[in-house]
Amino acid sequence: MMWEPARRHACRGSTLSNHLEKRWEIAPPPPEDIDSALGEFHPVLRRLLYNRGLRDVEEAYNYLELEGSLYDPFLLTDMDKAVARLLQAVQNEEPIAVYGDYDVDGVTASVVLVQALRQLGAQVSPYIPDRFEEGYGLNCQAVKKLAQAGVKLVISVDCGIRSPSEVRLAKEEGMGFIIADHHEPGNILPDADAVVCQKRSDDPYPDKNLAAVGLAYKLVEALYSKIEKDRQELNKWLDLVAIGTVADVVPLQGENRALVRAGLEHLRQGGRQGLFSLAGAASLNLACANAYSIGFILAPRLNAAGRLESALDAFNLLMCTETETAGQLAQKLDNLNRERQEKTRQMYLEAEMLTKEAEGEHILFVCKSKEDFNEGVVGLVAARLVENYYRPSIVAVMDSEKGITRASCRSIPEFHITRALDQCAPLLERYGGHAMAAGFNARNDRLDELQRQLKTIASNELDGRVLRPTLRADMEIPLCELRPELLDYIGMIEPSGHKNPEVSFVSRNLKVRSKRSVGKQGEHLRLTVSDDKITYDGIAFGFGNWAEKMPEYVDLLYAFETNTYQGNTSLQLKVKDIKPSR
Repeated sequence: MMWEPARRHACRGSTLSNHLEKRWEIAPPPPEDIDSALGEFHPVLRRLLYNRGLRDVEEAYNYLELEGSLYDPFLLTDMDKAVARLLQAVQNEEPIAVYGDYDVDGVTASVVLVQALRQLGAQVSPYIPDRFEEGYGLNCQAVKKLAQAGVKLVISVDCGIRSPSEVRLAKEEGMGFIIADHHEPGNILPDADAVVCQKRSDDPYPDKNLAAVGLAYKLVEALYSKIEKDRQELNKWLDLVAIGTVADVVPLQGENRALVRAGLEHLRQGGRQGLFSLAGAASLNLACANAYSIGFILAPRLNAAGRLESALDAFNLLMCTETETAGQLAQKLDNLNRERQEKTRQMYLEAEMLTKEAEGEHILFVCKSKEDFNEGVVGLVAARLVENYYRPSIVAVMDSEKGITRASCRSIPEFHITRALDQCAPLLERYGGHAMAAGFNARNDRLDELQRQLKTIASNELDGRVLRPTLRADMEIPLCELRPELLDYIGMIEPSGHKNPEVSFVSRNLKVRSKRSVGKQGEHLRLTVSDDKITYDGIAFGFGNWAEKMPEYVDLLYAFETNTYQGNTSLQLKVKDIKPSR
């Protein structure tokens, strides 16, 4: 009798499961008129383009060919004010502080602005808050500290859009203030000299999805344009734009995709010593780097600094030009990343135990003391809860001494987490984020009421809905038709990421020729499958438990890719999901 895993039911609002069966959605072929409109492309490429919303040749060529900056930075509201205030500060030799964030997007944005302003002769220094002592975003103590240090102008990147009181304090302390933040604004904009945010309701900028590093790049582009500096000078920061944009999981569409495509070319050249050293520590061939390399190899190591110690190590690595120092910092980040992985694993196991008490809930809320949970990895644990339970998830750390709880939130497409927090604003000290990710600080004595309100909001929005993750594939294809030339068309879709998904295929009734668990704890699966005409090897991350009870025939949803290991390159399937063949 063919083995099948335990039935993994579709979870409606009232049921939790740690083994959610994923729904496969295979895109239909393009309608005849659109297929004809895209007729100059190969049939497979036509399907890939259609699946990404492209309907005519002009759109397709723009998608396939555009690189770098696409739009005039002065289309951003207040960009003219920001440039004027920056030039005033440079000309008057005013000390400037770039106030960033401790994640990769915030750190790369800070490096771009610090390096660009120093190149213009500005007196500029970075300020990245300590995750554990200060938390996310602007804080009044930091503002006072900068004022006491003689700073005359603060530029906040990746934060500030929801900090009117902190900006007000800065002005009272005699400092100018520029905000360059890509997060959702609140009801009241801070009274800064300039608020550059493409998500402002009065902002006409065509692309609303720029990451903070993209916004910082546009600010430098506008600045250099104003002083008629050679635009080629901007290219040196494109590698950082690619790193921060991919790491922040913003949509890889439009200008983001164009910037990342150009940035990857610069990244592969290995010109930035810090990234070259980090790639070496991670055993990554930088010449072959892609969006996956950023998201799963480089970015986690850069993030590890701010998660466990200080994000200044990541900042200093990206600023570094000296080989030995860069090597030491890169090795430190690689070691921190290993520690981060273990802490995440341990905390997730604890969080998972607590979710057993949440049967029937529409939102998961896990909170423990700072002695039990490391604040630096709560976002990763929340993301893993979402992955395994497909529920909006909040993981929080309570500080009894300070009376404050800090939390990271991750969500699902059906639930806009920041809008949910908007409805709870009176209970929060600080908060902000996107549709799928957010963070907040709340007083401990308000935590119970906050939890009740969030549960009510989630229940009202999600009750009765089928909550089950969906995996989308571009087409179903017999394994024997999976030929190397397909890689050329797949490469045209790169860089792939959020909203520009990696090309995926489905093949059915494949005979399992071999299988074995791999990884430090056997968490991954190596397998070989065949359709009696051709045989391929595959890797399935996170499917190690299938090795023990693998059915004889399987259906696979996968990406088709090249794999280079120890100098040898081969074709393989990167398996995203497995189902027993019917």
